Amino acid sequence: MQNKMKIAFIGGGNMANALIGGLLKNLTTAEHIHVIDLNQSSLDKLSSDFGVSTALAADARLAQMDAIILAVKPQQLREVVQGLSPYLNEQLLISIAAGIRATDMARWLGGYEKIVRTMPNTPALIGQGMTGLFALAAVSAEQKQMAEHIMQAVGATTWLDDESLLDAVTAVSGSGPAYVFYFIEAMQQAATELGLSPEQGLQLAMTTFNGAAQLALQATEPVSVLRERVTSKGGTTYAALTSMENAGVKLAIVNAVKAAAARGKELGDEFGKDSQQ
Repeated sequence: MQNKMKIAFIGGGNMANALIGGLLKNLTTAEHIHVIDLNQSSLDKLSSDFGVSTALAADARLAQMDAIILAVKPQQLREVVQGLSPYLNEQLLISIAAGIRATDMARWLGGYEKIVRTMPNTPALIGQGMTGLFALAAVSAEQKQMAEHIMQAVGATTWLDDESLLDAVTAVSGSGPAYVFYFIEAMQQAATELGLSPEQGLQLAMTTFNGAAQLALQATEPVSVLRERVTSKGGTTYAALTSMENAGVKLAIVNAVKAAAARGKELGDEFGKDSQQ
């Protein structure tokens, strides 16, 4: 599969850029990647940066692809998917659009079910992404492996047996980077209010977050044990965590993630409803 996989992208935005960069490092060559986008300047940049072929509209080259990656906004996906019908035979469709269900895409295509729905996140831009994947039953084992290899070009992956769980993945890892940035902002604000400079506060917060995450990744113990090791009763960490518990911070975070999951389901209902007319 190495250096032979032919991949088309519908949409040339940030996530497409990240995936193309990862694919060229790990999986295929520029001559095997084709990008379609309505923005000529985006296509010019992709061609200049990566040497890939580009076009402003779907064309016959799509029929020769092994995989077509749908990297457009959710509200654009229905129109884009329906425009692919003339070019589909057995190619794998991989969607990275939030909310839109694979089952709805299959209906828009008149029953074409070679579809894998994914939910990556923005750390894919630096090769540190996390992607959840769900495949319809018609996807072959080889195509599932293909989808996995494509998404692993920019980070880690996990397969789901139930498509509804992608709403949870969206809420935890898809939206998750924003939660981390929000916490870093709060730590930086606290640092400046305690007399440190904004630059010092940001460095302390970011480096601490990165180090703690790496420690958790490498540790064999649960994160709760790692937390307890830093928390001496009556000490400074104990005071901070007690304040957070009293303020309901953990419950607020849990409820926030659940709210994101609920919104993901709502988006799927909203953008998929036309397929049920």
